[in-house]
Amino acid sequence: MFGHEKGAFTGADKRREGRFVEADGGTLFLDEIGDISPMMQVRLLRAIQEREVQRVGSNQTISVDVRLIAATHRDLAAEVNAGRFRQDLYYRLNVVAIEVPSLRQRREDIPLLAGHFLQRFAERNRKAVKGFTPQAMDLLIHYDWPGNIRELENAVERAVVLLTGEYIPNASCRWRLPVRRSRWGKVRIFSRWWKWKKR
Repeated sequence: MFGHEKGAFTGADKRREGRFVEADGGTLFLDEIGDISPMMQVRLLRAIQEREVQRVGSNQTISVDVRLIAATHRDLAAEVNAGRFRQDLYYRLNVVAIEVPSLRQRREDIPLLAGHFLQRFAERNRKAVKGFTPQAMDLLIHYDWPGNIRELENAVERAVVLLTGEYIPNASCRWRLPVRRSRWGKVRIFSRWWKWKKR
């Protein structure tokens, strides 16, 4: 995320700028921000407060101008209360929050998403897939998707890879999904505009 200098550690055979520097003047998306380590939380908080970053192995700081968007499936307020996420970082990130309902709460999106993933993986695997059987689509629509869109993407990819015909088959096929309830609620997306002037 913050980059490193050549030789900063084993395997660092060249300098890497890091995501913040690469996104300078634009937007940086941090997915699953609720999963970052306590050490990374400290570094991220420092970057926000100081409005600059420092590559690993360097003493030089670099000012950046970045819009930060972060997403998580976790309830960060609950993570703060449990002591797993820094409260100060939470308030720095939570300037504008958008809650995206879980996939099971917006089943009408499933056919569009499944079709999008089908086209992508059919092209990638060079398969002439025409679509889903009605039974297969019904299965997709009525499954709870505890892993949300990533799980749907994985299921479609697996179905395309295993496919021998033109249509993704019904629930009797090997990629049949177990029925279970979702543990994950809404996906939270946080946005913060950092207007940092270069020094």
